[in-house]
Amino acid sequence: MEEKKMKTKILKPKLDNDLDDIKLFCENIIDEAIFSLGKIVDCSLENYEADRINFKQVLFKNVVFNNVTFRRIEMVDVIFENCDLSNVDFMEASLHKVEFINCKIIGINLSESTLRNVIFENCNGEYSFFSYSNLKQVAFLQCQLRSSDFQNSTFSKVEFQECSLIQAQMNFTSLNGIDFTSCNIEGLAANINDVKGALVTTMQAVYLSTLLGLIIK
Repeated sequence: MEEKKMKTKILKPKLDNDLDDIKLFCENIIDEAIFSLGKIVDCSLENYEADRINFKQVLFKNVVFNNVTFRRIEMVDVIFENCDLSNVDFMEASLHKVEFINCKIIGINLSESTLRNVIFENCNGEYSFFSYSNLKQVAFLQCQLRSSDFQNSTFSKVEFQECSLIQAQMNFTSLNGIDFTSCNIEGLAANINDVKGALVTTMQAVYLSTLLGLIIK
Protein backbone atom coordinates (compact mmCIF):
# COMPACT_ATOMS: atom_id res chain seq x y z
CA MET A 1 0.00 0.00 0.00
CA GLU A 2 1.37 3.38 -0.96
CA GLU A 3 2.25 5.80 1.79
CA LYS A 4 0.18 8.55 0.17
CA LYS A 5 -2.96 6.53 0.91
CA MET A 6 -2.36 6.77 4.64
CA LYS A 7 -4.33 9.47 6.38
CA THR A 8 -1.89 9.53 9.26
CA LYS A 9 1.51 11.17 8.88
CA ILE A 10 4.02 8.59 10.04
CA LEU A 11 7.78 9.06 10.08
CA LYS A 12 9.60 6.31 8.19
CA PRO A 13 12.72 4.50 9.43
CA LYS A 14 15.99 5.93 8.20
CA LEU A 15 18.58 3.32 7.25
CA ASP A 16 21.84 3.56 5.36
CA ASN A 17 21.91 1.96 1.92
CA ASP A 18 25.10 0.05 2.68
CA LEU A 19 24.60 -1.88 5.90
CA ASP A 20 27.12 -4.34 7.32
CA ASP A 21 26.00 -7.79 8.44
CA ILE A 22 25.28 -8.19 12.14
CA LYS A 23 25.99 -11.59 13.63
CA LEU A 24 24.01 -12.61 16.68
CA PHE A 25 25.40 -15.21 19.05
CA CYS A 26 24.57 -16.33 22.57
CA GLU A 27 27.67 -14.44 23.72
CA ASN A 28 26.47 -11.05 22.46
CA ILE A 29 22.73 -11.44 23.15
CA ILE A 30 22.87 -10.10 26.68
CA ASP A 31 20.86 -7.61 28.73
CA GLU A 32 21.16 -4.03 27.46
CA ALA A 33 23.20 -5.08 24.41
CA ILE A 34 23.19 -2.53 21.57
CA PHE A 35 23.17 -3.37 17.86
CA SER A 36 23.22 -0.60 15.28
CA LEU A 37 23.87 0.30 11.65
CA GLY A 38 23.54 -3.20 10.25
CA LYS A 39 21.39 -5.92 8.75
CA ILE A 40 20.33 -9.38 9.90
CA VAL A 41 19.18 -11.49 6.96
CA ASP A 42 18.30 -15.05 5.95
CA CYS A 43 18.69 -16.68 9.34
CA SER A 44 16.86 -18.15 12.31
CA LEU A 45 17.13 -16.77 15.83
CA GLU A 46 16.29 -19.45 18.37
CA ASN A 47 16.06 -19.64 22.14
CA TYR A 48 17.31 -16.13 22.86
CA GLU A 49 16.35 -14.15 25.94
CA ALA A 50 17.56 -10.69 26.94
CA ASP A 51 16.23 -7.63 28.74
CA ARG A 52 16.37 -4.07 27.37
CA ILE A 53 18.22 -5.08 24.21
CA ASN A 54 18.55 -2.19 21.74
CA PHE A 55 18.40 -2.14 17.94
CA LYS A 56 19.01 1.13 16.08
CA GLN A 57 19.05 1.51 12.30
CA VAL A 58 18.79 -2.25 11.69
CA LEU A 59 17.18 -4.22 8.87
CA PHE A 60 15.75 -7.67 9.60
CA LYS A 61 14.97 -9.55 6.37
CA ASN A 62 13.84 -13.17 6.01
CA VAL A 63 14.50 -13.83 9.70
CA VAL A 64 12.63 -16.45 11.73
CA PHE A 65 12.29 -15.84 15.47
CA ASN A 66 11.74 -19.00 17.48
CA ASN A 67 11.30 -18.95 21.26
CA VAL A 68 12.65 -15.40 21.56
CA THR A 69 12.03 -13.18 24.59
CA PHE A 70 13.29 -9.61 24.34
CA ARG A 71 11.29 -7.82 27.02
CA ARG A 72 11.63 -4.04 27.21
CA ILE A 73 13.29 -4.11 23.79
CA GLU A 74 14.09 -0.69 22.33
CA MET A 75 13.99 -0.15 18.57
CA VAL A 76 14.60 3.02 16.57
CA ASP A 77 14.72 3.14 12.76
CA VAL A 78 14.16 -0.60 12.31
CA ILE A 79 12.57 -2.54 9.44
CA PHE A 80 11.30 -6.12 9.58
CA GLU A 81 10.71 -7.51 6.08
CA ASN A 82 9.36 -11.01 5.37
CA CYS A 83 10.09 -12.10 8.94
CA ASP A 84 8.35 -14.60 11.20
CA LEU A 85 7.95 -13.13 14.68
CA SER A 86 5.20 -15.49 15.79
CA ASN A 87 4.89 -15.69 19.58
CA VAL A 88 7.91 -13.49 20.30
CA ASP A 89 7.75 -11.72 23.65
CA PHE A 90 8.41 -7.99 23.24
CA MET A 91 6.40 -6.99 26.30
CA GLU A 92 7.02 -3.39 27.49
CA ALA A 93 8.77 -2.59 24.21
CA SER A 94 9.62 0.89 22.99
CA LEU A 95 9.28 1.20 19.19
CA HIS A 96 9.97 4.40 17.27
CA LYS A 97 10.04 4.59 13.48
CA VAL A 98 9.62 0.85 12.97
CA GLU A 99 8.06 -1.02 10.02
CA PHE A 100 6.79 -4.59 9.82
CA ILE A 101 6.32 -5.51 6.14
CA ASN A 102 4.90 -8.87 4.99
CA CYS A 103 5.58 -10.40 8.39
CA LYS A 104 3.99 -13.14 10.48
CA ILE A 105 3.35 -11.70 13.93
CA ILE A 106 0.87 -14.32 15.11
CA GLY A 107 0.68 -14.20 18.90
CA ILE A 108 3.32 -11.48 19.24
CA ASN A 109 3.33 -9.95 22.71
CA LEU A 110 3.56 -6.16 22.59
CA SER A 111 1.55 -5.62 25.75
CA GLU A 112 2.39 -2.58 27.88
CA SER A 113 4.45 -1.15 25.01
CA THR A 114 4.97 2.30 23.57
CA LEU A 115 4.63 2.59 19.78
CA ARG A 116 5.45 5.80 17.93
CA ASN A 117 5.52 6.09 14.13
CA VAL A 118 5.04 2.36 13.50
CA ILE A 119 3.62 0.69 10.38
CA PHE A 120 2.32 -2.87 10.10
CA GLU A 121 1.75 -3.64 6.41
CA ASN A 122 0.35 -6.91 5.03
CA CYS A 123 1.05 -8.74 8.28
CA ASN A 124 -0.65 -11.73 9.84
CA GLY A 125 -1.20 -10.67 13.44
CA GLU A 126 -3.85 -13.11 14.58
CA TYR A 127 -3.96 -13.44 18.38
CA SER A 128 -1.46 -10.61 18.78
CA PHE A 129 -1.31 -8.73 22.10
CA PHE A 130 -1.24 -4.93 22.30
CA SER A 131 -3.14 -4.58 25.58
CA TYR A 132 -2.24 -1.77 27.98
CA SER A 133 -0.10 -0.15 25.25
CA ASN A 134 0.21 3.44 24.07
CA LEU A 135 -0.02 3.80 20.28
CA LYS A 136 0.55 7.14 18.56
CA GLN A 137 0.90 7.58 14.80
CA VAL A 138 0.52 3.86 14.11
CA ALA A 139 -0.95 2.31 10.95
CA PHE A 140 -2.20 -1.22 10.31
CA LEU A 141 -2.46 -1.67 6.54
CA GLN A 142 -4.08 -4.78 5.04
CA CYS A 143 -3.39 -6.82 8.16
CA GLN A 144 -5.03 -9.94 9.56
CA LEU A 145 -5.77 -9.08 13.19
CA ARG A 146 -8.35 -11.70 14.05
CA SER A 147 -8.72 -12.22 17.81
CA SER A 148 -6.08 -9.60 18.55
CA ASP A 149 -6.08 -7.88 21.94
CA PHE A 150 -6.03 -4.08 22.16
CA GLN A 151 -7.79 -3.83 25.52
CA ASN A 152 -7.01 -0.97 27.91
CA SER A 153 -4.83 0.79 25.34
CA THR A 154 -4.47 4.41 24.32
CA PHE A 155 -4.89 5.33 20.64
CA SER A 156 -3.77 8.62 19.11
CA LYS A 157 -3.72 8.93 15.32
CA VAL A 158 -4.09 5.18 14.87
CA GLU A 159 -5.25 3.91 11.49
CA PHE A 160 -6.71 0.60 10.31
CA GLN A 161 -7.02 0.10 6.54
CA GLU A 162 -8.50 -3.04 4.97
CA CYS A 163 -7.85 -5.08 8.11
CA SER A 164 -9.65 -8.08 9.53
CA LEU A 165 -10.56 -7.28 13.11
CA ILE A 166 -12.89 -10.22 13.55
CA GLN A 167 -13.34 -10.97 17.25
CA ALA A 168 -10.70 -8.40 18.19
CA GLN A 169 -10.81 -7.24 21.82
CA MET A 170 -10.92 -3.45 22.30
CA ASN A 171 -12.66 -3.07 25.63
CA PHE A 172 -11.68 0.01 27.64
CA THR A 173 -9.89 1.55 24.64
CA SER A 174 -11.36 4.77 23.23
CA LEU A 175 -12.06 4.36 19.51
CA ASN A 176 -13.06 7.98 18.99
CA GLY A 177 -11.99 9.05 15.50
CA ILE A 178 -10.90 5.56 14.42
CA ASP A 179 -12.05 4.74 10.86
CA PHE A 180 -13.20 1.13 10.54
CA THR A 181 -15.09 1.56 7.25
CA SER A 182 -12.65 -0.54 5.18
CA CYS A 183 -12.31 -3.27 7.83
CA ASN A 184 -14.18 -6.37 8.93
CA ILE A 185 -15.16 -5.82 12.57
CA GLU A 186 -17.52 -8.77 12.97
CA GLY A 187 -17.46 -9.92 16.57
CA LEU A 188 -15.34 -6.99 17.72
CA ALA A 189 -15.63 -6.57 21.49
CA ALA A 190 -15.86 -3.07 22.94
CA ASN A 191 -17.77 -1.22 25.61
CA ILE A 192 -20.55 1.23 24.73
CA ASN A 193 -18.42 4.24 25.65
CA ASP A 194 -15.45 2.89 23.67
CA VAL A 195 -17.17 3.13 20.28
CA LYS A 196 -18.36 6.72 20.60
CA GLY A 197 -16.98 8.75 17.72
CA ALA A 198 -15.78 5.76 15.69
CA LEU A 199 -16.29 5.93 11.91
CA VAL A 200 -18.28 2.97 10.62
CA THR A 201 -20.46 1.91 7.69
CA THR A 202 -24.20 1.47 7.96
CA MET A 203 -23.83 -2.29 8.26
CA GLN A 204 -21.14 -1.94 10.90
CA ALA A 205 -23.39 0.43 12.83
CA VAL A 206 -26.11 -2.21 12.84
CA TYR A 207 -23.67 -4.68 14.39
CA LEU A 208 -22.36 -2.17 16.94
CA SER A 209 -25.92 -1.34 17.95
CA THR A 210 -26.03 -4.73 19.63
CA LEU A 211 -23.55 -3.30 22.15
CA LEU A 212 -26.37 -0.96 23.16
CA GLY A 213 -28.70 -3.88 23.67
CA LEU A 214 -30.90 -2.83 20.76
CA ILE A 215 -32.95 -5.39 18.85
CA ILE A 216 -33.31 -4.39 15.20
CA LYS A 217 -36.25 -5.85 13.29
